[in-house]
Amino acid sequence: LFSLTQKKPTATCFITAPHDNYNSVESVGYNSIVSQPDFVKASENATPSVVFIKTLANAQQRRSAWDDWFGWDPFGNMGPVSSSGSGVIISDDGYIVTNNHVIDGADNIEVVLNNNKKSFTAKVIGTDPSTDLAVLKIDAKDLPSIKVGNSENLKIGEWVVAVGNPFNLTSTVTAGIVSAKGRNISIVNNQFPIESFIQTDAAINPGNSGGALVNASGELIGINTAIVSKTGSYNGYGFAIPSNIVAKIVKDLIEFSEVQRAFTGMQVRDIDGTLSEKLKLNEGVYVNVLQDDSPAEKAGINEGDVIIKVKGKQVKSKAEFDEQIAYRRPGDKVEVTVLRKGKENSFTLILTNRNGTTAVIKKQSVSSTALGADFEPISKIEKDRYKVENGFKVSHIKSGRIRQMGIPEGFIFVTINKVKYTDVNAFIKDFERVKGQVRIEGVHPNGTKGYYSFYYY
Repeated sequence: LFSLTQKKPTATCFITAPHDNYNSVESVGYNSIVSQPDFVKASENATPSVVFIKTLANAQQRRSAWDDWFGWDPFGNMGPVSSSGSGVIISDDGYIVTNNHVIDGADNIEVVLNNNKKSFTAKVIGTDPSTDLAVLKIDAKDLPSIKVGNSENLKIGEWVVAVGNPFNLTSTVTAGIVSAKGRNISIVNNQFPIESFIQTDAAINPGNSGGALVNASGELIGINTAIVSKTGSYNGYGFAIPSNIVAKIVKDLIEFSEVQRAFTGMQVRDIDGTLSEKLKLNEGVYVNVLQDDSPAEKAGINEGDVIIKVKGKQVKSKAEFDEQIAYRRPGDKVEVTVLRKGKENSFTLILTNRNGTTAVIKKQSVSSTALGADFEPISKIEKDRYKVENGFKVSHIKSGRIRQMGIPEGFIFVTINKVKYTDVNAFIKDFERVKGQVRIEGVHPNGTKGYYSFYYY
C-alpha cells in the first residue's frame, strides 16, 4: 500500500459522543436521528468478491563494495521476497482487478478465494502503471463477481465500506464516509499519471491495496490504493481509484492487453496561487502547453485558455479534467468549454493515441528472459516530450539483469555505451551480450534524466 508522510498538525480537536446514545445528534443542535446504512448487507454483497493475493519475487538481498563501485553486485545473494495484497473478482470466469504495485515484479502470483479458501496461480493479463491498475486471470468458473457502481454518482459524506486483507488478516471490513473526490496526491510514478482519487476515512492499512471500496449497496465504487500516514498504518486518510476509471482500464486490458489511452495534446495545471489572483478565478484548469498539430491545437484551443467543462461536466481541477479524459478512447469526440478573455467558447477535440492517430494501439513489447523484462518502442508523445529520437521503455520486470541493476519499471533506455538503436530486437540482442563497462543513458518514469554504470564479466 502506498503511504505518504503527513505533516504534523499545529492543533488537534476531538469530538466525542456518549456511547449509549451514539445515534442521537440532538446534543449538537439537531432534532433528528442519524440513519446509518446497513453495513451487513454491503459486507455480505462485497466480501465474497475480494480475494487475497500473495506474490513471490527473487530479489538481491545484500549490498557490498561491488554495489557501490559498479552499481550492481555480481555476487549478491538472490532470495525470495514475499508480499501480499488484495484483489476484486470482476467476472465469474476468473478476471480479477488489483493494484499494479501489488503484483509489480512478481515471479509468482497466488490468488486465494475468500469463500472456500481455494488457491490458484494467476496470470497477468495486463498492467497500467499510469493508473496503478492490473488485471489478473485465474482458471476458475462460477466465481462471485462484484457489481460495479457508478463512481460519478458518489457524494461527499456518503457511507462507504472498505474490504481487503490488511496485515494478512483476510476478509476485513471497515466503514467510513467519502471525505473528498478528485484528489491528486502525486504518488503514481509514471510519464502520464492519472490521479483523481476518492478520499475516505474508512480504515485502510497495508494489505488493503487492490481491495474494494463499496457503497452501502455493496457495489464497487473504487479500488483501494494509498494512505496518508506517519507510521505506514491507518491515520484517517485513505484513497481509492474511482470505479469508472477502473471499468475503462479493465475493459481495455482484457480486450487489447493494452490501455487505449486518449490524449488531448496539451498540458494543463490547476489554478492556484498567483495564477488565481491574475485570472481572478479559483476553478478550472489552465492550458499552459500546447503541442503542435495536436487535437487541442487543431480544435482551436490556445495557450492561456481556462477549461471549465468537458462534455458539459464542470471540471474544477486538473485531477477532475484528467479523470474525464481517462474515460475516453482515441477517436472519441469531446466538447470542451473554455474561458477566453472572460467569454465562454466551445471546441470539439478528436482525441488521439500516444502516436498521434486514432487507431487501436496494439501491444508492441518484446520479452527478454535473460534481461528479465519486456521492452517496447516509445511513442511519438514521449519522443516530443523528452526530446529524444528513439528509446525503449522497460516493463514487467522479473528475475534477470534489469532487476539486478535496480532499473525501475517504466525507465526509457536512450543509449547503451553511447549507441542509439532504432530496432528493439537489435537493442535486446546487444544488451544481452554486452561485456565489460556498460553506461546507460535514459529517462526515469517521472521524466528526469537517468544514468547507470555497470561492469559485466
